[in-house]
Amino acid sequence: MRSRTAIWFECKIAYEKVMEDGLQKKVTENYVVDALSFTEAEKRIMEEMSSYISGEFTVKDIKIAPYGEIFFSDEEMADRWYKCKLQFITIDEKTDKEKRSNVNYLVQAGTLNGAVKNIDEVMGGTMIDYVIASVAETTLMDVFEYGKEKHDDKPEYDG
Repeated sequence: MRSRTAIWFECKIAYEKVMEDGLQKKVTENYVVDALSFTEAEKRIMEEMSSYISGEFTVKDIKIAPYGEIFFSDEEMADRWYKCKLQFITIDEKTDKEKRSNVNYLVQAGTLNGAVKNIDEVMGGTMIDYVIASVAETTLMDVFEYGKEKHDDKPEYDG
């Protein structure tokens, strides 16, 4: 859990990418960072991207991301991000009618089925009745969580 009351921000980055054939192509990629404000989100994405992109890049857009929470995965093959809409089911005590409230989650997984499995693993540990209303792959390249090192950066051997 995050100790700060941060917000997830979706950031759109544009830069010249060297393609496999050696040619340069202008690309726009989407990332997510957590931050306390738009200003901090811009600063954080600039810092994160400067270690990945050599040369100029531009922050084209920053907006508040529509995710209630993000489910990370430690699986090596989990290289995609899925937007998952869950419906939480409650019963209105006065009318005895079923009420559903929608919440979007961002789930890291290698496949669509892996995303569903990750949701069920996380939500299965709760007492909340839910239905998975939709799961769709996003165009997100990565998510940068505040105060977390990327798990790709862990040393392979701790001697």
